[in-house]
Amino acid sequence: MMKMLLSILLIAGLTSAYAQVLPTDTVPAIINYTTENGVTKFTSELRPLRQIAGAPAPFYTYFWEFGDGSFSFEKDPLHIYKDNKPAFARLFATNNYDDGKRPPTKPKPIIKPTLKPGTARPLMAANATEPSLFKMGGNIELKSNCMPKPGDDMMVVFGYRNKAENGQQNLNGTLAILFNDKEFTNNNFILAETRVYNEEKKTDLKPLLNTAYLPIKKANPPVYYASLNEIHFKADDKVLLSEKAKTFKSSETWRFENLQQNEERFVFMHFKTTPEMIKDTNAVVRITAVFIPDNPLVEKEFFNLELQIVASHDPNKMVLRKTRMNYRLIGNNRELTYKIRFQNTGKGPAKKVDVAVNIAEVFDQGTIKITKIKPEVVSCDSAYTNQSCIRTIKGTDSVHFVFSNIYLPGMQQKGVSDADSTMGFVEYKIKFKEKPKKLPIRSGAAIVFDKNEPIYTNRAVGRFKMGLSPGLILGYGFPFETDNSNYLNNKNVVIGASLAPYAPHRHYWQVELYLSSFKENTALISSSGPGKDTIVNRIPYRILNKDYTKFKKVTTINVVPAQLRYNINKYIGAGAGALVSLDLHHKTTDVLDYTLSTQNANGTTATSDLKVIANQLKKNFAEARVSFFADIQLGLVRVGPSIGFRYIFDPKTNNNRMATYATWKF
Repeated sequence: MMKMLLSILLIAGLTSAYAQVLPTDTVPAIINYTTENGVTKFTSELRPLRQIAGAPAPFYTYFWEFGDGSFSFEKDPLHIYKDNKPAFARLFATNNYDDGKRPPTKPKPIIKPTLKPGTARPLMAANATEPSLFKMGGNIELKSNCMPKPGDDMMVVFGYRNKAENGQQNLNGTLAILFNDKEFTNNNFILAETRVYNEEKKTDLKPLLNTAYLPIKKANPPVYYASLNEIHFKADDKVLLSEKAKTFKSSETWRFENLQQNEERFVFMHFKTTPEMIKDTNAVVRITAVFIPDNPLVEKEFFNLELQIVASHDPNKMVLRKTRMNYRLIGNNRELTYKIRFQNTGKGPAKKVDVAVNIAEVFDQGTIKITKIKPEVVSCDSAYTNQSCIRTIKGTDSVHFVFSNIYLPGMQQKGVSDADSTMGFVEYKIKFKEKPKKLPIRSGAAIVFDKNEPIYTNRAVGRFKMGLSPGLILGYGFPFETDNSNYLNNKNVVIGASLAPYAPHRHYWQVELYLSSFKENTALISSSGPGKDTIVNRIPYRILNKDYTKFKKVTTINVVPAQLRYNINKYIGAGAGALVSLDLHHKTTDVLDYTLSTQNANGTTATSDLKVIANQLKKNFAEARVSFFADIQLGLVRVGPSIGFRYIFDPKTNNNRMATYATWKF
């Protein structure tokens, strides 16, 4: 009884402790606001952060949607509502370096302030919080509030405008968003909700697919957040929208009208990232925006937002552009592109940032080439004294990219409201020394701001796609037939095929298929000497000899459904598995062969032969037999050619034999 009471108390205590921790993840962000002189100030209440062990201090980043087509990324933004229409404010807070879930979003109805007659609006204070989305100079731009995390939410702002350079007083046209790359099996996103504030209407993209031509990007390196995604193109470099759209599985399209010159509009898209989204947290997914004005004098545009899938929200990340590579196409001249992004989350500016990267032994450090950096600085080799610059320092198995004499503001620094200004990155290309082994390639980075403790990034892992490699096998001495009669177990030549992963490094599975047609076999079952007289066609004969012979013809299909192989090195491999044999066609004929003698009318003796088919049996798909084998291969065992020696054992008949074969994979 006492034990039961203690167990109940223990369970109740654990349940209570569990309830004290986990329910905070389900508490929505609480939105508070006050109004003064027509200006609304927003603040929030969020659950306490829980620091990830070993990570820097956790913090929130903010995305506010004010419910009238405006937004902000500030912690406590100010906003002026321009009309009295109903509005609902939303806060999407992202928990960085926190081991819990993102606080849920709950819309807050806003009672809009009204100004007293003659009261001036404090425009400077309000405008200071209005974000500038269009940083690349185009008519459209995308920005997300965070990197996608499986099972979490993500907000994307789709901004579009009518630049003065367009020379148009107003524009009509079509907007489209393309998502869920066909490169991945599962859908990465569900577009849960779209909120528009300028009477944009849903429409169909199909009529435009084969008529709209988009610019082709030129010299545009991979970019992993929207604020640095340039579009470079020539007027005659075009691609059909249908070609762009066919790389995605999902799309959404809207019709817009009366976009005035210099007017900016925003569409808010609430994406749910699916739990089934690709588990590789180094992978990069795309969301593409398309801008198609009706006026042919205004250029059509598209904008790529490339996002890294993350397991937790961490502003310091290392990314490999292509995490899944085709091993057939890999050579020592193949370049890989890495990007390390960092963010100063401190209370003051950083003057020096040291990005240290460990380099896998398969790479040639002499081929490292920086392709893009932020802040944009010159090389220290050509810099004057105290000029902002970057220096590349190569070690035995590492390289340091050191930004010196820079000014990188801190996230918590007073007066800093633009999160992008606190971010930086270095992107570089590197080549292989030679064709690497088919093994994962791992790299990581440590980032040091001034003299602070290093911040360690994730490990960017490059993996090779399995790839399928069909093979040809020419064998002698196998497989067994299903009949265990000794005279039928003749050695024969077979041609077969195999299927396995392409150029596996160590262990792998392989299947094989053989089609064997054994030559017709003859077996003398019995033979006897002179026998009784007989009469054939009323003629008396003496039986001199009688032979009982069996004839057999077999066509067999043989399958190796499961075989585990292991490449000891590039020249020696071993394997073991099971072989299933099944007769497709089985024909057996029993023949009696008589040697007869008779006496002619003139007294001479004559002999003759008489064959009689005593029995004939035809069977299709006879009973299957399972044999087991082990073998060893010598040669270029990963691809071929190679020669193998296989020992086969049939446990049903205790029959065993050695066989040999040659194989070549493609």
